[in-house]
Amino acid sequence: MTHIEIPYEPRVLQMELHNEMQEKRWGVVVCHRRFGKMVWAINHILRHSLLSGKSNPRYAYMAPTYRQAKNVAWDYLKHFAGKIPNVRFHETELRCDLPTGGRISLLGAENPDSLRGIYLDGCVMDEVADMPESVFPEVLRPALSDRKGFCIFVGTPKGHNAFFDFYEQAASSDDWLSAVYKASETGILDEEELEAARTMMSVDQYAQEFECSWNANVPGAIYGKELEDATIGGRVTNVPYDLSQRVDTWWDLGIGDSTAIWFTQSVGRAVHVIDYYENRNEGLPHYCQVLNSKQYLYGSHNAPHDIEVRELGSGKSRREVAWDLGLNFRVVPKLPVEDGIHAAQMLIPRLWFDREKCKDGLEALRQYHRAYNDRTRSFRSTPVHDWSSHSADAFRYFAVGLRESRPSQQAPQKQAVMDYDPFAA
Repeated sequence: MTHIEIPYEPRVLQMELHNEMQEKRWGVVVCHRRFGKMVWAINHILRHSLLSGKSNPRYAYMAPTYRQAKNVAWDYLKHFAGKIPNVRFHETELRCDLPTGGRISLLGAENPDSLRGIYLDGCVMDEVADMPESVFPEVLRPALSDRKGFCIFVGTPKGHNAFFDFYEQAASSDDWLSAVYKASETGILDEEELEAARTMMSVDQYAQEFECSWNANVPGAIYGKELEDATIGGRVTNVPYDLSQRVDTWWDLGIGDSTAIWFTQSVGRAVHVIDYYENRNEGLPHYCQVLNSKQYLYGSHNAPHDIEVRELGSGKSRREVAWDLGLNFRVVPKLPVEDGIHAAQMLIPRLWFDREKCKDGLEALRQYHRAYNDRTRSFRSTPVHDWSSHSADAFRYFAVGLRESRPSQQAPQKQAVMDYDPFAA
């Protein structure tokens, strides 16, 4: 093959990313503004197109809209591929045909149905947060199947959406590449420029655009930082139910409101949050059926102090009603809300969450926030009472009522294997 030199000198971090992605089929790259993700993406698929040993390899760069791909990425593709002898560019189709038989197409995500039927050996989806959630599972994933092509999801966070879901999966899977590049860590933008940006942007805007914060779009988020650290640390993952350990439940009880339940296990030094359930306008018999249907081996059931309050109609407390149904509640000590929140913030670094079964509860915790007071230009001390409060209250009771244990540094699905020693005395 003729020697081909591309006019591209990757930065150190870009080169590391090229190399790391060679070992993975799937990857999520979260990066700050001006990192150079589009240049990296174009050159990554260009290199694959040139070196692929497959017949007629096909690669694609996808932007949220066709116009976005044309306005920026097309110029980059022509610049970097333009030095290749006998390369052909098709302006009307945003397509580059290489002399090796490879082809690179620029695509837009706004009309997924128009892409059905294509096949791909690799794809980079740029700014996934701005794309319809159906694009990958319904169109691109099937296109990658028969050739076992790769896909890389890149972008800057914009709250919790499909891009965040991909990131959660990548952060907890050895089969995926997960990379986060914050402006404060890469050194690409100097401190003078970053300080100028801080003075012209809100705290949340800066955190999102330059520090890759997933929770910056929730001003006043109470557990945002702790849960973000848990995700980055791989503690939002697959957490299997341990058949040898009892499951404790932690409740926030509602009557005309929602009831929320967290399911946890203390396994050795770890605390596993294995499940979550929430419903509204249902009585205690419904929740007893839910507990039975899960077929866990239960330990203690824990509820707040107001379970002792007697109802006017029956004269019985809900604790007594639960007892009649075979559910014996332990009452969690009463603490001021702020003390409970502090206890929960201190507890989160010790927890492992099941990504799928706790998805709704985790989202509620991420959305739990304090309102902003425009007059004092500060956040109020009292959390906003909305749909997220029930999950957060049950979680607070969990933090207050949990017996002390030492934290675990081992992933739950790996710990069970490593803790077992058949030759131990």
